[in-house]
Amino acid sequence: MNNFVKRTLSGFIFVTLVVGSILLSHFTFLAVFTLICGWTVYEFHKLTNQQSNVNVNIWVAVFGAILLFISSFISASGSWHFPIFPIYGLYVILSLISELYQQKTNPIHNWAYFMLGQLIVALPFSVLNFILFISDYQPIILLAVFATIWVNDTGAYLVGVTFGKHRLFERISPKKSWEGFIGGSLFALLSGFAFSLFIPQISLINWLVFSEIIVVFGTFGDLIESLLKRTLDVKDSGNVIPGHGGLLDRFDSMLLAAPAVFIYLSFLFTK
Repeated sequence: MNNFVKRTLSGFIFVTLVVGSILLSHFTFLAVFTLICGWTVYEFHKLTNQQSNVNVNIWVAVFGAILLFISSFISASGSWHFPIFPIYGLYVILSLISELYQQKTNPIHNWAYFMLGQLIVALPFSVLNFILFISDYQPIILLAVFATIWVNDTGAYLVGVTFGKHRLFERISPKKSWEGFIGGSLFALLSGFAFSLFIPQISLINWLVFSEIIVVFGTFGDLIESLLKRTLDVKDSGNVIPGHGGLLDRFDSMLLAAPAVFIYLSFLFTK
């Protein structure tokens, strides 16, 4: 019971923080998600640095992730007309060059994991800025991304626990089932319908497609993080959220869902 209460309370605080930061203002979103982005990259490299031949400078990677996120916010919001991305590019180049002087055992692995952290963790968080400002300022659309992920996860869990018999990807995630995947997909459709009432400018059919894109790519994002943890033989990416693990565990579905949704929305809003 104590674990259930702890898990429920920490989950509520987490959801409130995410939803509140999105809905309150774009500045609260910037502050909260800059911190989340940096912390998630920190967790990623704490995990990967456990390998004997990997020793990425975590704080260099975290600063790079924060720089990319803030650069993306500035670019997406149009709040400052300055070529900010070249600064991030220069930072990455200098970070790679610095490895020449570290005299570490396997610098190629360090280069690879540094870039991987920027690509599969920092970049998806940065894409959230472009979803938020896809057409002026659209906090409800960004909120819909996370709400649909949560609804899908809840539906997949409930249906999977009750009816799950056929494993979805047993080698990587033994508990996931096709029944749970289908159940989550149906729950997500309800989420798409609900958000179509708030933003009727996007048609119902487009909202439903939006939801299913999140289901498919969110599932793959979850599996990718599961593969990472299984490869490194760890259960959670951290313990920052009691009863839920680390931030990387909580945002794993977003890592592929956000870029996929942004690509889809880009087509919708350029018509």
